[in-house]
Amino acid sequence: MVLSVDIEKTLGDFHLRVRFEAEREIMALLGPSGCGKSMTLKCIAGIQRPDRGRIVLGERVLFDSEAGINLPPQKRHVGYLFQQYALFPNMTVEQNILAGARGGTRQERRATVAEMVRTFRLEGLEKLRPSQLSGGQQQRVALARILAGQPELLLLDEPFSALDEHLKWQLELELSDTLKAFPGGVLFVSHSRDEVYRLCDTVCVLTEGKSDPKETIKELFAAPATLGAALISGCKNISPAEVRPEGLFCPDWGVTLRTAQPVSDRTRYAGIRAHYFTLEGEVNSIPCRVSRVIDNVFSTVVMLSTPGPGLLRLELDKDRWAALGEPRELTLYIAPEDVMPLTE
Repeated sequence: MVLSVDIEKTLGDFHLRVRFEAEREIMALLGPSGCGKSMTLKCIAGIQRPDRGRIVLGERVLFDSEAGINLPPQKRHVGYLFQQYALFPNMTVEQNILAGARGGTRQERRATVAEMVRTFRLEGLEKLRPSQLSGGQQQRVALARILAGQPELLLLDEPFSALDEHLKWQLELELSDTLKAFPGGVLFVSHSRDEVYRLCDTVCVLTEGKSDPKETIKELFAAPATLGAALISGCKNISPAEVRPEGLFCPDWGVTLRTAQPVSDRTRYAGIRAHYFTLEGEVNSIPCRVSRVIDNVFSTVVMLSTPGPGLLRLELDKDRWAALGEPRELTLYIAPEDVMPLTE
């Protein structure tokens, strides 16, 4: 089963333009708040109508603006987990799950509810209402209700946003098992690169409503191709760049850097991760002066003045920094394979 999405939608000054394909995989839509992630899910689910384009799930056309096709949500066979779970407050746990079951006799639907209760460890909670449940229990009920409907595709919209950090970690482990066992495709919306790295197989980065090409999680973190992908993946050092025969000239840092990765005429920026620098090397040296030292929980962050007007951020182990004896000057080196050429 393949999900194919190629749609556009305008709301006020915001223009959504997304294009991607997802197979039986856990695929992330990753981007900052307001970039169009949730709107994309709502278009796929049939809650929002795109202005133009096409959405296909397997052999079924869910939306086609030219053909005039726009299936209602209940006919799309798509399960949508909202940020706040959207449980019916006047229904019990088992009634909420039963509301999601479709097809079959009443006895068969009841059997489905019993199976979901066992699967999501909700025994003893069947007669309780959502207000009597913890956040984690509410999420399990919401997932049980969705899976009771036997969807072909799961849409998860920031599933941990309403939870505290400790509960979030516990539920992430449980959700990981659920997603891996699900036989269809999964779209996982998040602004957290850490969640995406741990839970997903592939990722499509959204920046200001525009989607980047899909890539694997490892590709995103090892070698992001665009400025938006580098920023959302946590790259702290980014400079405008000019392509020159000898390498990428980075005016913010006042240096020209050799790169092992392909550079095209569309390259506009260079990125370097803060923990990729070394203090010994042969190429790509950057003389710096220590501007500020920040003590993190498990590391030391050093802000460095460069030959250009911009700063560089170096992050290293606390013991390593202590062993350097608080120097005022440092020469950083960056391997060519760790310089990331970035397009817009």
